[in-house]
Amino acid sequence: MTIGIDFDGCLVSWNFPLVGKDIGSAEVCRDLVKKGVNIILYTMRDKEFLDDAVKWCKDNKIELYGINENPSQDWSNSRKVHADIYIDDQALGCPLKEDKNISERPFVDWVKIRKMLEDKGIL
Repeated sequence: MTIGIDFDGCLVSWNFPLVGKDIGSAEVCRDLVKKGVNIILYTMRDKEFLDDAVKWCKDNKIELYGINENPSQDWSNSRKVHADIYIDDQALGCPLKEDKNISERPFVDWVKIRKMLEDKGIL
């Protein structure tokens, strides 16, 4: 299984161009990797801003299968990255939470994401 995960507002609170605050994603991502899930960092960031996101993942011990690409997607040259599931704060239905002490914008609720993944038998 492959999961594409956005960065800003998703892995961290939204604070572009800076890296946002921890919102509880790292532990869930590490648990996914332990279960054999491939994680693709799927973000609009590029250049040094993408480097910052990749560094955050590395610093938080999140093993990435791909960065804005699926290495096993050899059947299509589409710019859309294939994943079985996408987690994105802009996706309709993605559980969000608000905490003005963390961010002015809503961000992904990783407690609810973990529960959803458990309910689907992924975690």
